[in-house]
Amino acid sequence: MVRIGLVGIGFMGRIHFLAARGLGDAQVTAICSRDAAKRKGDWTNTRGNFGPEPGQVDLAGVRTYEHLDDMLADPNIDMIDICNPTNLHPDTAIRALKAGKHVLVEKAIALQPDQADAMIEAAKNAGKLLMVAHVLPFFPEFAFAADAVRSGKYGKLLGGHFLRVIAKPDWSAEIGDTNATGGPAVDLHIHDTHFIGLIAGVPQSIFSTGQVDATGAVNYLNTSYLYGPGGPTITCSSGAIAAAGRPFIHGYEIYLEHATLEFMNGPLTVYTADGKSEKPKLLGGDDPISAFTVELQTAVDGIKNGTEPALLSGTLARDALVLCHREIESVKSGKILTIR
Repeated sequence: MVRIGLVGIGFMGRIHFLAARGLGDAQVTAICSRDAAKRKGDWTNTRGNFGPEPGQVDLAGVRTYEHLDDMLADPNIDMIDICNPTNLHPDTAIRALKAGKHVLVEKAIALQPDQADAMIEAAKNAGKLLMVAHVLPFFPEFAFAADAVRSGKYGKLLGGHFLRVIAKPDWSAEIGDTNATGGPAVDLHIHDTHFIGLIAGVPQSIFSTGQVDATGAVNYLNTSYLYGPGGPTITCSSGAIAAAGRPFIHGYEIYLEHATLEFMNGPLTVYTADGKSEKPKLLGGDDPISAFTVELQTAVDGIKNGTEPALLSGTLARDALVLCHREIESVKSGKILTIR
């Protein structure tokens, strides 16, 4: 059995804890939180934008730690699942790797690419897995799209547009803190850069326009990903710009040689060259927590197999972070920028 130590009991930590209940041959055996109430199971202040209403959690049989070093000294933990704020990811992950633990770290991998590089190097030196929890490819609609591109079932990828827009979150003080999360252009938009990198690879260059708030953070952007002659034509709109009454919207329209895939806050539809359309039956349920269970199970299976799962690749996560930073720079400079 893979024994999991969960670090950080906020909204995402609670989602990971709930998702882990569905794992096979793995379970959360310890948690780490500086909050004494949370260590006693009072998780009422971990509300987010989906999932069940938070409340009291039964921690019977789960060891609780106030300090990370005490958790890392526990020999009965195999993997550290890091769900604390993004600015804390590099230090937490590197300390865990040096302590001989495998690591799953919630997106974004870090705030800066050089921090991500240090994390990847620490994993190599420790001989342990560093996996980054980008959940989007585990949602049924995105898993279908990735498989369609990868398999060539409908021919090659010609282009696509991605959309991810929210109102400014009022359920989390930290999500709007650029120093803690990177702001919407990292914390939110990295979902898109990661998935685009997964299906199309890293572009040669990018051009972005957007909105910059009073703090200097980019809170909304439109990006063209430039792959050169013969490459796909891909664009994305992402950010926290919608009015408070506008529900969160995310999705895509993906153009393949012989089909168009459309998913925009409704059932996935496949339009084919013969003028027909279908709504394919997707694996997985409507409960978003189930996608996190599949994500965590993929990490557990990677530990058992001793192989980094492709969808949890640290390098893919690092490349997604680089794209976000180049897009931020492009918004502020007004220039087309190459990706190095």
